[in-house]
Amino acid sequence: QVQLVESGGGLVQPGGSLRLSCVASGSIFSIAVMGWYRQATGKERELVAEINSGGGPNYADSVKGRFTISRDNAKNTVYLQMNSAKPEDTAVYYCNARGLVTSIGYLGMDHWGKGTLVTVSS
Repeated sequence: QVQLVESGGGLVQPGGSLRLSCVASGSIFSIAVMGWYRQATGKERELVAEINSGGGPNYADSVKGRFTISRDNAKNTVYLQMNSAKPEDTAVYYCNARGLVTSIGYLGMDHWGKGTLVTVSS
């Protein structure tokens, strides 16, 4: 059974930094794409950033130049470094993984973590 567990959320002041981590577990051999989505109160879930196994990132326009996504394939872990945080970054951040090769075969569907809350406020 594949599980994604996020950590690193919390309260950060405007202009501050925060680093989110997400570990995928469950007899995983490889993961094609890992990423971060967020959902603010009253809004739909949206892509923040994603990265493929080769390291190619994709960012939402709203976070380009401020957030950096990275991954450690050996640890099945993805990170999100959040710099120059803004109040509009406040949301629950969800880890996503898709295209998993596991001991039971290929799993193409999306897998989600339970989310970690990030609050940007003074």
